[in-house]
Formats: sequence, C-alpha cells, structure tokens
Amino acid sequence: MSASLPRLPAAIQNWFAARDWEVRPHQQAMLEADRAGQDALLVSATGSGKTLAGFLPSLVELTDAPFEGLHTLYVSPLKALTNDIERNLAAPIAEMGLPVTVETRTGDTGSAVKARQRVKPPHILLTTPESLSLLLSHPDAPYLFASLRRVIVDEVHAFAHGKRGDLLALSLARLAMIAPGHRRAALSATIGDPLPYRTWLSRSREGDDVALVRGRDMAQPDIHILMPEGRVPWSGHSARHAAADVYQAISDHRLTLIFCNTRGLAELTLQALWAINADNLPIGIFHGSLSLEVRQRAEAAIAEGRLRALVCTSALDLGVDWGDVDLVIQMGAPKGTARLLQRIGRSNHSTDTPSKAYLIPGNRFEYLEARAALDSIAEGVLDTEYWRPGALDVLAQHIMGMACAAPFDADALFAEITGAAPYRALPRAEFDRILHFVRDGGYALSAYDKFQRLRLGADGLWRVSHPRFIGQHRMNAGIIVEAPMLTVRFRNGRALGQLEEGFGATLSPGDRFRFSGLDLEVEAITDMDLIVRATRKSAMIPSYSGTRMALSTSLSDRVRKLLHDPAEQTRLPEEVREWLAAQARFSRLPAPNELLVESFPHEGLHHLVIHSFEGWNAHQSLGMLVTQRMEQAGLDPVGFVANDYSLALYGLKPVADPGALLDARVMDEELRHWVARSYLLKRAFREVAVIGGLVERQHPGKRKTGKQVTFSTDLIYDVLQRHEPDHVLLRAAWADASTKLVEVGRLTRLLERARATMVHVDLPHVSPLSIPALVMIGRESIAGGAAEEALIAELEAVIADQAGVDETGQATSASPIST
Repeated sequence: MSASLPRLPAAIQNWFAARDWEVRPHQQAMLEADRAGQDALLVSATGSGKTLAGFLPSLVELTDAPFEGLHTLYVSPLKALTNDIERNLAAPIAEMGLPVTVETRTGDTGSAVKARQRVKPPHILLTTPESLSLLLSHPDAPYLFASLRRVIVDEVHAFAHGKRGDLLALSLARLAMIAPGHRRAALSATIGDPLPYRTWLSRSREGDDVALVRGRDMAQPDIHILMPEGRVPWSGHSARHAAADVYQAISDHRLTLIFCNTRGLAELTLQALWAINADNLPIGIFHGSLSLEVRQRAEAAIAEGRLRALVCTSALDLGVDWGDVDLVIQMGAPKGTARLLQRIGRSNHSTDTPSKAYLIPGNRFEYLEARAALDSIAEGVLDTEYWRPGALDVLAQHIMGMACAAPFDADALFAEITGAAPYRALPRAEFDRILHFVRDGGYALSAYDKFQRLRLGADGLWRVSHPRFIGQHRMNAGIIVEAPMLTVRFRNGRALGQLEEGFGATLSPGDRFRFSGLDLEVEAITDMDLIVRATRKSAMIPSYSGTRMALSTSLSDRVRKLLHDPAEQTRLPEEVREWLAAQARFSRLPAPNELLVESFPHEGLHHLVIHSFEGWNAHQSLGMLVTQRMEQAGLDPVGFVANDYSLALYGLKPVADPGALLDARVMDEELRHWVARSYLLKRAFREVAVIGGLVERQHPGKRKTGKQVTFSTDLIYDVLQRHEPDHVLLRAAWADASTKLVEVGRLTRLLERARATMVHVDLPHVSPLSIPALVMIGRESIAGGAAEEALIAELEAVIADQAGVDETGQATSASPIST
C-alpha cells in the first residue's frame, strides 16, 4: 500500500494480505472522502467490492478507538439485502477479530429485539427506509441517533427518485438535526447521470459538496442474443419458443438465473422448462407473489448448491449475491439498459471475470430493442431516471411521524423538511396545507373525530391529540401499498376469475374487453368487483396480465435510429433485415424524429397504426383518447391494441386525417376527464390516502382486506370530490395518476412529435411493421397462431403481386418473409 494513502488498522491490513488482496482505488477514495468529512456517491460495477468500500470507513473507525452506541446506519431498499449484508459482514468482522456488532432491523425483526435496539443499539444497524422512519417516530430517537457517525444508502438508483426515496430523504433531514456531523455515502452499480443522485444525497442545493467516486470498469460482459433455430417470431413477448435452448444452457452451466419481466411469464417459463426436463434438473422459481417462506427456501437452495437454475423476476434485480452464478438469461426484451446491466452483473460476480448472459427476444421489435441495449452497454450509456418533486402523501406521513416523536414548531419543521432534496422547493403555503390536512383531514373532513390527529398548543407547538393516533401511525406507516385484484363476475354473482386492478382501473361502463375467452362489456365497478355481461360485440380493449415494465426513453430513441440507418441494419439477422426492407419498399421506415402513421384496410375493417415507440402505458392512454375522438367524429371505432412500439386502432370507417385525432391542444382537458371517469384517479387516491394516513390498513389484531380499504377510500374520495376538489390528497392522486399510470410526459412528447413530424402513409394492404401489433387482435380466441399466419400470408401475397416484373420485363420472384 502506498505511503501516501491513509493508514489501515493492522487487523484489517492483515485480513487483506491473507487473501492477497489490495485496497482498490475506489475503496481508498471512499476512505479519504470520509476522513475529510465529505459525503460521497460511489458508482462501481457489481462485484467490484462496492459494499466493502461503503463499510470500510466504518470498520476502520470502529477498530481505531472504542465506541459506544450506534455508529453506522445502513439503509437498503430490500429486507433480503439487509440480511445478506449482515451475513457478509459477520464473517470478515469475525476473521479480523474486530470489536464490532452488526444487527438488522426490518419488519421481520421481533418486537423484543426492536425494543432492546432502541436502548442498546449495535455499532452497525442495517435497515430499510420504512423501518428508519418508524425509528425516528419514537421519543427516544435523539438518544438513539445522537452518536451516529455514518449513513450508507445501498442500491440508491433503485428508489431515490420514487416515494421511498422521498421518505428516506426526509429521514436524512431529521438525522442531520440530531447528528449534524454524520457523513453520508450512497452506493450503486448502474447510474447513468450521477448529478441528481449527488443532489439527493447532498445537504446543499447544488450537490457539489458530495464527492463522486467511480470504481474501475468491469470486464466487458459476454452477451449474446439467442435466436432458437435462427428464428425471431413476429409477435409475442414471452420468448417461451426458446425453452429447449434455455434448457440446454442450464445443462451446460453450474447455476443459471433466468430473468422474466413479469410474474406470469416466470410461471409460464418454469412450466415450459419442466415440461422438457428429461434429466430432472432442479429448477426453481422466485418472485414477489410467493410467500416469504418459499422465497427463503429458494435462496437457501441456491446458497447450498441444490439448484441448477432459478426462474425469477425483478425481485432478484438487487440483493443476494451468489458467486456460483455463471449465466444469466433474459427472457424477452430488457426494457432498460441499467436494469439489464444489474441483472447481468449477478453472473460471475467479479470485475475481473466477464459476466455471461443470453438475451432472448420475444419478437422482431424486441430483437431491435435487445441490439440497442447491447450497444448502450458497449458504449457505457445507461438510462436516466425521471425526477419529480417530493410526494405530498409521503410528506404528510412524515409530519405525523415527527409529531409522534415530540411536539414540534411548524417553522422549525418546515426548515428541516426543505433541507431534504425532494422538498427544497416546497412553498410554505403548501407545507401549511399538508400540516392542516394532518391536523384534521382537511375542510371537508374536519367535523369527524377520527381525523383530528393534531392540535396546536398554547405554547405554539403542534402535538398529537390522543395517544391512539400514535399507535395507529406506527401500525400503518409505510410506502408500499399492495395493489388488490378485481374479481370479474356476472350480475348473477358467477365469478370468471381475477384480473389486475391496474387494468380494471382503465375501464368504464360500456367498455368491452376479452377475458377467459369471452367478449365482455363492463356494467359497473363496485368495491373490488368488475360486473360484466357477455356481448356479441367484439372487444375494444385487450386484457393484459402482470406488471408492465416501461420501455426506457433512451432505448426507444436507439431503436428508432436503428430502424432508419442502413449501415446499422447490416448487423441484424437476415429475417429481420428482410422485414425492414419490405417495410421500406411498401411503406417507409420512420426517421428518428418522425412519427409514422399508417392506414390500410384489413378483414373488412379500417386500421390506423401509430408507430411511436413511446411504451405501452403511453400507447394505452393514447388509444383511449383517440378512440373517444373517433367516436365523436363518427368514425365508428371497434377497438385498439398496443405494445411498446405501436398503437393499432381499427374501426368501420377510414381515417382520412389522423393529425386531427392526434391534436395535442385539447389533450389536457380530455385526459383529465378520462382519468377521472376511468377510475384511475380513484386507484391513485387509494394509495395516497393510505400513505398519507387518511385510511388505516391495520388495527390491533386485525388487518383490513383490500376490499375494505377500497370501500373506505372510495367514500372519502367521493366526499372530497363534491366538497373539497382542491384537497391536497386529490392533487397528490392526480400527480401519481398522470405520471405513473398514464405517463403524461411521454404522451405529450408523442403528440408534440405528431404535430411537427407526422408522416401519414395510406396503404392498400397491411404493412410489415404493423404485423406485431395486428396479431394481438383477438389472439386469445384463435388457436395455433392462425392470425399471425394469415397476416404473413397476406403480406407475402402482396409482395409477390407487387414484385410482378423487373425493369427488363422479366418475371421476378420475391423473397418470402421468414416466419
């Protein structure tokens, strides 16, 4: 070790030497920043010793001098990650013989341990944002945190820009008041733009007081796009056509993680693999819908070497590091470069050994997306996150928590809160409105005793009005609100099954959708039931299952460039090149800045396909709006389908002027009307009402059902809409609905592009680019891919017919479109 570098205690130095390790430059830089009293953001590849770099300053300080009380607070977005870190810290601490104690505190920690920790805390406490917030709601929080020297925030990219990040930022602001001298460190392997994260961690507005430390680059990952039998399907997202190749890859490797983008796909993939598991290889599954016990069994089986493969979802994007993983497979498109890199990093967990991964696109657009993701990784370009102001419902929860801890002065609390990055621009008037909401629920609810949570004392301090509200807060505080399911049933009570409430939230009475092989019309949405009747009219809206990951804006832009650049297309497989060449010949390939809109007749209906590449959420929202506009214009729409790349609408009359349907000038008014009418706003309100403390999920010894929570929030929603439409939680609900559920930003971008660069091509036939969307129409009722085969046959007939003769008058034969 260079003499110019800070000294390490002998015990730690000897531990490194015994393993023939050296302190890496980024680990040393974190030590130097800490010793200079500077906060730091570390961006370093998975397997580079990032976690050790975060804890090394704490271990050095705790080894140098005896210490009493809580020294270091580690905050992770996952309970499983805190348990993993505890195991990984315990071994080296024991091997070094350090006098350091480490414990976890999460929702799974026993009440006796939690009580003891507040009196006699460990040196290092590993926790989550929610558990930290609850700790700070106790009157003894100043005693517990007075000795705090360091805070480590792990996997900061996963949550800093969301509501859990808002909650943690508020907690950090409170810790800055209790222990102003503590240093902060944030860790991540996949951050595209570090500045917003430095600002989030910072105690200043600019973020330049936070040191940026970068680890050395990881070995370039070994990533291949896998095409079973050289084939890329026209449509679909599952990549289950590759089951045999995936099974062979599992056989050829020690341990394979198979990532799927939805829980439903994970179940289907596991089923497909076991159907061909002739060697009876141990293949398991891991996703968020499984019980804690099942997930822990899967983790144990992996750790003990009893599994050859694990099919999993984003639940394993972060956390448990298994050194034996030597292959990662991504089923379907990655949707984001940072997410893909995080998943790939689970393989060969070291910067010196390349991670190995296979990407298996589910269709031809997904092949382009996979290629764009690989190019981004090769160039070191990662997705950037959308940052918005701090959520008002989270702020309300925090204010109540601070009141539970001790009476407070409103001016002092406002100053403290605006020290948290998400709330630095919070106007005082908005803070006062939130405070008054916490006090009594707001004007429309103030007559009810159950909402009278705070009162202002003669001493000018705000305090909790009754002890029962303290228990109520601690029992219900948290940011994660589980979304319930809707039961689809006929008026006579017969149930057909369940679908995601998120999809049901977009429906209104009269809408038609396909479910369980039937065309159904919505009659009403009551509590958690979707009341339907069978209809002979075709479904306008397809049903989808599972949580959808949004296609990132950066990948969307790269796919558009890939479509338009002939030089780039030489890297594509032959059948994808044929597909794009046919599109260029019989319609056009959109330029990167263009919005291509195609119209054509097909099977007795007139189709309008908008190729915007703005993601499913934006397309679904646009489909709802454009369908309404088509109805108003007398165009008799029948329905629409959407994927991440295109929106296809179809009706009884042709659309001569698509520009009028895509006019952005009236979008805001129409969008607000549709969101309110479609139950999206009620859905968003349920979440903010729970987070803001307006509705309790739990009472002593009893937990409300999702139906009961929905009933309570719907009643309050209706009251506020009638009597206080500008209530802070209604505004918070609109902010959530417009960003998360509707993606107003991308929808606005799409419509602005339509106004400036839309190119409308009126065709006599289906276009190659439109097939992946069109085969989604009615696919539930057509077995064996008949719709896809019919469309391809139609397109090949068009190609053969239009190929006709060449310039010399000789008959030509067109190359068929590969299927």
